[in-house]
Amino acid sequence: MTKGTQIRVLSVDDHPLLREGLAAIINNQPDMVLVAQASSAQEAIQQFRKHNPDVTLMDLRLPDKSGIDAMIAVRTEFPDARVVILTTFEGDMEIQRALEAGARGYVLKSTPPKELVELIRQVHAGKKRIPSQVAAQLAEHISDEALTDREIEVLGQIAGGNRNRDIAEKLFITEETVKVHIKHIMEKLGASDRTQAVAIGLRRGIIHL
Repeated sequence: MTKGTQIRVLSVDDHPLLREGLAAIINNQPDMVLVAQASSAQEAIQQFRKHNPDVTLMDLRLPDKSGIDAMIAVRTEFPDARVVILTTFEGDMEIQRALEAGARGYVLKSTPPKELVELIRQVHAGKKRIPSQVAAQLAEHISDEALTDREIEVLGQIAGGNRNRDIAEKLFITEETVKVHIKHIMEKLGASDRTQAVAIGLRRGIIHL
């Protein structure tokens, strides 16, 4: 296979060990070549401009900003960019946000190498790929009523250990309003108390600590 017909891959991850592993897997494929690596969102954008890869593997958690924000920045400049989000995490809100922002695939870091390279080939061929367990998680919450920005803010404050009075002061609202928000949050998430609401929020990627 000539260099020109190989799938050119950019790998973005802030863990050197994982980057090494990905490099080995990709460069072992006769039809692929790793053209560049990046360890931050800023570097990812620079490397993309420089190499214009066919497929980019983008870690969701980067030190300077999220992989989704890095992907949005790349796709604003290069609308045809094919980006696959790579993560240890499968909260449905993150997946939804990644797909809405134009991700072509979503891969868990626990995916076997054989499946990963197959997914790169499929994305390169113009297909979209989401693993079945991730698709199932998306489907589970598709009809759920989404939390409003304010409710997400309140849930974040609860996760930070703040009491209703503190939350009211911080968000410049009354304590009564905070209670109403909490009631709605618990109803929407199907939580029986504040602690469970926080646990569900973290698991689904609605809030982050």
